[in-house]
Amino acid sequence: MDCLFCKIIAGEIPSAKVYEDDTVFAFRDIDPQAPVHVLIVPKEHIASAKEINETNSAVVAHIFEVAAKIAKDEGLEDGYRIVNNCGDSAGQTVKHLHFHLMGGREFTWPAG
Repeated sequence: MDCLFCKIIAGEIPSAKVYEDDTVFAFRDIDPQAPVHVLIVPKEHIASAKEINETNSAVVAHIFEVAAKIAKDEGLEDGYRIVNNCGDSAGQTVKHLHFHLMGGREFTWPAG
């Protein structure tokens, strides 16, 4: 499989790892949009949120548990944003389910 995130998880491509367990891998975004910008990805290859179903949905709950832990460890007491882009028109550039955890600055809605 020619998946960027699968290669990062496998250690074939270096990353700034923030967290890892049996289910997820989290690392710093190489093009951060906030002072804290961490990508949290399941180790199992799931192409996008469209592929979440009853057999793999527990990983999403675990990702949010990990996001809360990382946010606390990163000192994001004032709040943070979690973003998932699903599909090309939503801006998903890597076809592996991932969540952006961003914080350390004020955000506007819907973008910025």
